[in-house]
Amino acid sequence: MKHKHAWASAIVSAAVLASGVFLMMALVWLREPPPEAERPEQALSVLAREVYPEEHPVVIRGFGEARTQRSVEITPETAGRVVGIHPNLDVGEVIPEGETLFAVNPEDYEAAVDELQASVSQMRAGIRRLHTQMANDEERLVNLERSRDLARQEFERLRGLLEEDQVGTQSGVDQAEHAYNQAQDQVDQLKRVIALYPIEIEDAESRLTSAQARLRRATLDLERTVVTAPFDARIKIRNIELGQTVTGASPVLTLADDSLLEIRVPVDSQDVRRWLQFAEQENPSARSWFANLTTEPARILWTEDRDSHVWTGQVHRIEQFSESTRTVHVVVRIEGEEALSRDGGLPLVEGMFCEVEIPGRTMEAVYELPRWAVSFENTVYIANDNRLRTVPVEVARTEGNNVYVSGGLEPGQKVVVTRLVDPLEGALLDVELEGQQDEELL
Repeated sequence: MKHKHAWASAIVSAAVLASGVFLMMALVWLREPPPEAERPEQALSVLAREVYPEEHPVVIRGFGEARTQRSVEITPETAGRVVGIHPNLDVGEVIPEGETLFAVNPEDYEAAVDELQASVSQMRAGIRRLHTQMANDEERLVNLERSRDLARQEFERLRGLLEEDQVGTQSGVDQAEHAYNQAQDQVDQLKRVIALYPIEIEDAESRLTSAQARLRRATLDLERTVVTAPFDARIKIRNIELGQTVTGASPVLTLADDSLLEIRVPVDSQDVRRWLQFAEQENPSARSWFANLTTEPARILWTEDRDSHVWTGQVHRIEQFSESTRTVHVVVRIEGEEALSRDGGLPLVEGMFCEVEIPGRTMEAVYELPRWAVSFENTVYIANDNRLRTVPVEVARTEGNNVYVSGGLEPGQKVVVTRLVDPLEGALLDVELEGQQDEELL
């Protein structure tokens, strides 16, 4: 009885389980599928650019502050009390070239000039007197030599008569010889005096030259009591007042020449190596510096107003290579006339911080893309048969919001320019090409 009861319970349980499974299958079979099960694959709407290789001139950008090419510190060259100052000698004023900036009391220097002029005149008169005396003594020498010759002839005549004919006396011969010796001695003395004249004249001329040098120095000191503007000078610093005593120990004025400005632009050495233009030299010099830099027009923009304050300068030279920062300092010059505003706006002046655009070499066969279209891993998304595909590329240069690709793309490929965040590789795309929106609006 127990075995029959167990078998009956098992059969009933199996029947209930089978009925439940059958019922569930029937319900599944009778149930309608959800709408999502019938929905097709959704396409990702993207904007794409059909790319083709083109040439693109490189623009090297850098920043720098405008500075005057010439700035001069004025230190008085003569000491004294300041007795005159230009009426517009104030910081920021421009003093025209040649006008007096300030003057030092000239009285002591005028007296020194007068004294030295008198000394020079006296020395010149002394030299003229020596020349006159020498000429007179030379004429006197001629007469003395004539008298000496006559005395010698008389002595020889008397001596001959006494020796041959016994005419005359020995006393007369002795007197004639004495007269001859005196005449000869006078001639010799005068010759010695005349021989000293050139030495005395040379010494006097040397003293005259020294006096003339002192006079020139005194005259220069007198002229330096008046300090004039060496160019159309803007006053940058003023440390001088009327009545002040200056000694020449420290500068009293700092002047700036605004006719020529320079901007020192640090540029990455790699940009210089790859893109800065250097001319080929037919006869290269032995210098290893950047002697063949091409002087191209450079665009200058004031960083505080890039739209309305733009000027044109000229690449002038390379000033420095910084080993610590690996930058090359390119100097851009701008003439004063070019620094003026054509529409009455602000001119380019010293102290303005500017962005400088230096024209470089031309990139060939590059593809222009927006910066966000290229990932930090140098990959782009392209639409291949309306499917998303990731392609590695070679980036030649990044300028502003544009990236220029030199390798990895083919002409006519559609590069996705819509910003995408971790899209699925091979995702279906709904591609709209750049430019089609404008055509549809028209």
